[in-house]
Amino acid sequence: MADTILFNGKIMTMDPDHPEASAVAMQDGLILEVGSDADILRLKSADTDVIDLGGQRVIPGLIDSHTHIIRQGNNFAMELRWDHVPSLADGLRMLKAQAERTPAGQWIRVVGGWSADQFAEKRLPTIDEINAVAPEVPVYVLHLYDRAWLNKAALRALGIDKHYYEPFVSGRLERDDQGNPTGLAMARPNAQPLYALLDMAPKLDFEQQVTSTKHYFRALNGLGLTSALDCAGGFLNYPDDYGVLTELNKRGEQSVRIGYQLFAQRPTLELDDFKRWNDIVKPDEGDDYLKCVGAGEMLVASAYDFEDFSYPRPDLPKRMEGDLRPVLEYLFENRWPIRFHCTYEESAHRLLKVVEEVGRDKGLEELNWIFDHGETVSEATMEWVARLGGGISYQNRIAFQTTAYRDRYGEAALNDVMPVKKDDGLWRAAGGGH
Repeated sequence: MADTILFNGKIMTMDPDHPEASAVAMQDGLILEVGSDADILRLKSADTDVIDLGGQRVIPGLIDSHTHIIRQGNNFAMELRWDHVPSLADGLRMLKAQAERTPAGQWIRVVGGWSADQFAEKRLPTIDEINAVAPEVPVYVLHLYDRAWLNKAALRALGIDKHYYEPFVSGRLERDDQGNPTGLAMARPNAQPLYALLDMAPKLDFEQQVTSTKHYFRALNGLGLTSALDCAGGFLNYPDDYGVLTELNKRGEQSVRIGYQLFAQRPTLELDDFKRWNDIVKPDEGDDYLKCVGAGEMLVASAYDFEDFSYPRPDLPKRMEGDLRPVLEYLFENRWPIRFHCTYEESAHRLLKVVEEVGRDKGLEELNWIFDHGETVSEATMEWVARLGGGISYQNRIAFQTTAYRDRYGEAALNDVMPVKKDDGLWRAAGGGH
């Protein structure tokens, strides 16, 4: 007998021979049977929770194959979202209103989910506009992963002035003719300074992060998402920054199932990171709601080909292969599935050569592995990935950089980007990315 029955609906079964049913029966969180109302209602008992869908659609829970859900959950409650805001003027009005109600000592963060293309003005904000609407409250506005603006209050809060020494391994702060930081930070050639500056801002305390994460998970549930693969990210350290998620899992309050990968944090010391983590956790260790599933999306910093389609493609350093090989050897020997941040065709070729060489002796065919992003990867390279048993996880970045991608690669390339319907043996997945 079932403990829950949904009937009188339109239930997507994902079975090509029987794509739709009107009812589904479940027991202990597992599907018992799908079929007609009459067939499924026979499985009810006096204790069954029977729900009349009233003709509504039911789909399987969505699985996001590439997220930074742990980091985002820890910070969600501090963010002002510009998703779907129709104009820059509206966004600035939202920023002004938020500044008027933000408690002393807190910041306003506008992080991700928007682009200039969505605005009626078809342009980005200026630092003067941000300062005008929020002169006293620290503000951090991130555009994709190519630039960020810190208003004057944020610069003061961080002690950033003309004498500030920039500790960034890449990127820079824009300065005026007198050497004063303007508040614009540029990711050239990668986003390390953008992460570093945001990491310097105040954080929520532990219980606030728990509440923040619960709100974020409920927002994702509202979009139909029930499972995700977390790719960690810069300044998300294991196990220190995973305590909130572990606590939610322990409390039984984790409403999104998560498989997490571990992301190397220390350039040139990545092998030490993975050796340390291998002593703490193993792949497939965890439960049905929270489990370690591998390493990535950054295995070594020199193999991370940062993307910004408005900027020329960066070349991976010549030392990349030498950095990557011992890390792959260790991970393959210890049976860690892997994923690579790989945007460009040129990067893919160099990475695949190392994967093929190391994997030949270390049993690559028995491990799951993928490239993330892959916007400029050719069909021939996709076939190479498929031959090695890999896959590609696409994200929605093109939606935010359509114009920049078209300007750099042309209309035909834009039309062909990220093919999802190909009978080439390549496993493909979709993810929200960032």
